[in-house]
Amino acid sequence: MVDYSKLIQSLLPFVLNAGDAIMEVYENDFKHKLKKDGSPVTIADKTAEEILLKGLKQHAINTIVISEENPDSHYLNPPEQFFLVDPLDGTKEFLKHDGKGAFTVNIALIENNEPTLGIVYAPALKRMFYGARDIGSFEGKNRIQTRMMPGTNPVAVASQSHRDEKTEQWLIKSKINKTITIGSSLKFGLVACGEADIYPRFSPTMEWDTAAGDAILRAAGGMVSNPDGTPFLYGKNAYKNGAFIARGSIT
Repeated sequence: MVDYSKLIQSLLPFVLNAGDAIMEVYENDFKHKLKKDGSPVTIADKTAEEILLKGLKQHAINTIVISEENPDSHYLNPPEQFFLVDPLDGTKEFLKHDGKGAFTVNIALIENNEPTLGIVYAPALKRMFYGARDIGSFEGKNRIQTRMMPGTNPVAVASQSHRDEKTEQWLIKSKINKTITIGSSLKFGLVACGEADIYPRFSPTMEWDTAAGDAILRAAGGMVSNPDGTPFLYGKNAYKNGAFIARGSIT
């Protein structure tokens, strides 16, 4: 059985170090390349991944790691327990260098197809979210919880770089008029800490984009489901997500 509290505390220093490495690149001139799928990658992605994998190797021996920057891992069949790592989620926001800081470091533990532990760190904003099943969720040292979904005027969060027509139509149909636009897994964090109520996503994502924030949101009292209300699970084919709705408390 995993000691979630101990594992989180063991991994937090590595997440912070990964964030520092990302910011060192961010604050200096840097270049990026395009991966085979056309998505950008920088030296920050690679350096942060090395730091995170070192931490996981030390504190989660023999647990498989599926990482965005390790293409070979994307072909592994998911076991009952594995980690999903995105060393720099929101690379497009990182490249914009717009001062909004909407990029994060993500680590998640998946057990029996469900996210049970997550760490999300936004180094430019100094916002650290983490949580796990049975222990709750925190921002820094403060416990966080989702807020009750209001009957009227709920606040949605939506993607900054990947907002699509399906999302717009869903928001209109749901009569949601107020939307916070932000990148990366910070969207899950805002719902988890009660700054927003719901996060609809219809454009493509990968499991390492969502798992850490998903775990934190669930531990904070929220839920993530497929649009039809069925459970949103992990370990899918090629680790690709379908559409989902993430929300705060509904009861």
